[in-house]
Amino acid sequence: MSQAHPPESAPFVAPVWSDAPREASFNAWLSALASAHGLNLASLRSASADASFRRYFRVDAAVGSLIIMDAPPDKEDCHPFVKVARLMHDAHLHVPQVLAWDEANGFMLLTDLGAKTMMQVINRDDPQANQGLYLQAVDALIAWQLASQPDVLPPYDDALLRRELALFPDWYLAQHLGVTLEGEDRRTLDAAFNLIIAQNLSSPRVYVHRDFMPRNLMIANDGESSRLGVLDFQDAVYGPITYDIASLMRDAFLSWDEDFCLDITIRYWDKARQAGLPVGDDFGEFYKGVEWMGLQRHLKVAGIFARLTLRDGKPQYLADTPRFIHYIRSTCTRYIQLKPLLRLIERLEGIEVPNGYAFGRV
Repeated sequence: MSQAHPPESAPFVAPVWSDAPREASFNAWLSALASAHGLNLASLRSASADASFRRYFRVDAAVGSLIIMDAPPDKEDCHPFVKVARLMHDAHLHVPQVLAWDEANGFMLLTDLGAKTMMQVINRDDPQANQGLYLQAVDALIAWQLASQPDVLPPYDDALLRRELALFPDWYLAQHLGVTLEGEDRRTLDAAFNLIIAQNLSSPRVYVHRDFMPRNLMIANDGESSRLGVLDFQDAVYGPITYDIASLMRDAFLSWDEDFCLDITIRYWDKARQAGLPVGDDFGEFYKGVEWMGLQRHLKVAGIFARLTLRDGKPQYLADTPRFIHYIRSTCTRYIQLKPLLRLIERLEGIEVPNGYAFGRV
């Protein structure tokens, strides 16, 4: 999960290196590119870091600016980024183009999609004011899904779903809450995980961005106002068609009330159905699939954010924990099969429940 391009109004910060040989390799590589791309090396500044080991810099060029990715090859594999960028470009999505790549050292020169994310321009107080932005995101998502082919991207299969769900007991419960589930509690969690996986694997498969949300969607800076730029796609897989729309509308960093979520999801479903995507003819069934996919995602993200805090020293992520627990509880409340999981989580969180529980804004 990343935000690769913060506002240009952010303070100018030169890159800081803890590895002198790597810094020297970077400077030599960038200097060799300066003439061909019209780079102003003195303008090099930090653009951002993300939740991984990647960092991003921005540098002024002959026309506009360019982005540099710093991805240490012992920690990050750039090959999926290059592959998915090509797939998305072929699907007519607005994504960074790779201008130069030092494969051995993990340095990459990219086109710059701008400094403003969709998240930064969203009106949090008036959901409907954002409908146009969300429909641009829907159009990009449908174009991506229409390009889908089997056996091109890694499968989002039973094994991967289980590895992701395991982050919840391993990191959120055990490491963050200090709770190790045993006996009946562990059986309750495992039974719920089996239900979630079975439901999600029953959905038709398409290309899945896997982090399709406003922090990774860029406002175009090239006059193409109807196209949002797409970032942070290197973990794309071939999996449930419900995943990316669940990610978009059940954001890890932003909550909407259910009316707005339903409105955009219905519009996505209708557009996708007209485009020939396998979303079915029953919106109620499709929405159930979206909810169960969102449940899997938020159990996973709770674990990831606990790991980012406790292992990687990034405590800001865990501040969104109440949002995840809210999403998890609201979905579990709707389906009788998930009531044991609901009761377990509420007990572990120390939540005393009134007679009713409503889906609403965090």
